[in-house]
Amino acid sequence: MFGRLLQAWRERREAELLRRHAIPEQLWQLTLLRYPFLADRSADDLAELRRLSSLFLASKEFHGAGGFEVTDEVALAIAAQACLPVLKLGLSWYGGFVGIVVHREEVLAPREVMDEDGVVHRYEEVLAGEAMEGGPLMLAWSEADAPSSEPDAIYNVVIHEFAHVIDMRDGWADGVPPLASLAEREAWLDVIEAEWDEFCQRVEGGEMTLIDPYGVEALEEFFAVAVEAFFVAPLEMKKEQPRLYGLLSGFFRQD
Repeated sequence: MFGRLLQAWRERREAELLRRHAIPEQLWQLTLLRYPFLADRSADDLAELRRLSSLFLASKEFHGAGGFEVTDEVALAIAAQACLPVLKLGLSWYGGFVGIVVHREEVLAPREVMDEDGVVHRYEEVLAGEAMEGGPLMLAWSEADAPSSEPDAIYNVVIHEFAHVIDMRDGWADGVPPLASLAEREAWLDVIEAEWDEFCQRVEGGEMTLIDPYGVEALEEFFAVAVEAFFVAPLEMKKEQPRLYGLLSGFFRQD
């Protein structure tokens, strides 16, 4: 009895959130026009993406940095792209944070590292986005508003950073999202490490790759740029790296 009452309450609450955060048709169509890889989805997928985007907007807090105004157009563009990876997984994968900070342009972030001799080196890093465990998540709108339209130049900072959020759901950014068992984790590593090694060899050899060469930096970055390619140019990725495509397809439950 209690379970049925709880489910009924959740359904009423969701219906109310969807009503209060309904996405106007004109704004939705504008978003699909701006991001063709979203518009390519089936009618059922688009209906679910729209539903998740409304719930995402209801659960997250957007903040504009340095005077930047987060308009409805900006918020929906980010929400729709962020919800694509969890289309079949659910928004609970993004439950570990609330805040999303949007800058107008890329930002300079101070960094420091200590080398093996104990010497601290300080420098500045240019960031188009950054995901941190527990949030907030940072994005530069100048980069998020510049989707790649060329299959040989895949770049999507929103999907990239939310891929990191998915990766870090188990507390670690290591290129391995939370999986059901140790056996599944080992099977995942068998594929992704082999794919990464081959990818690094291709990049170091000067070969053009569909996946952003930034993926050579670390396995977690390879995972993030691979997720970008999987959602922005799936047909091209399936042709170029079928094993990696199959790995991601199985995890995200999307083909």
